[in-house]
Amino acid sequence: MNQTDRADGADELLREFLRAQREIVLAIVDGLSEDAWHRSVVPTGGAEWHWFQGVVSGREPELPGDVEEDQEPYDPMTVVFTAEEPSSEVVAFYRDQCAESEAVLDSTSLSAPPHGRHGLDDDEPPNVRWVVLHMIEETARHAGHLDTARELLDGTVRLGMR
Repeated sequence: MNQTDRADGADELLREFLRAQREIVLAIVDGLSEDAWHRSVVPTGGAEWHWFQGVVSGREPELPGDVEEDQEPYDPMTVVFTAEEPSSEVVAFYRDQCAESEAVLDSTSLSAPPHGRHGLDDDEPPNVRWVVLHMIEETARHAGHLDTARELLDGTVRLGMR
């Protein structure tokens, strides 16, 4: 086995861990009541678009139609996410974002530098592999938040275990 084959195998393993964390997120919210979907019990949010479409691909976000031009800048440390949409639309949106992220990774070497910027500090990711590792960490953290929220909402525990 040559160096390239080892790197490709390791990169695919990283992507598999990320996909597994995403499936854990979906398993935790599966079966949650529609009412519970619209209650925020822990402050958390998503990062798929930012890291893969924004940082890795360098795309600029499009503002939703209900966002004012002079609105305060997004601050990830203060955001509490809720949604008025039905849970099926929220899950479909998350799956779409994950599919877009996978498409970015399918066409980008994990050794490549990102085309965009994280923008919150001067410590930019050195390559796409760092972004994948960060997203494994980030998705696992959010899965933990969701697990706690699910237990607080309806007492259900031990969902999404690997």
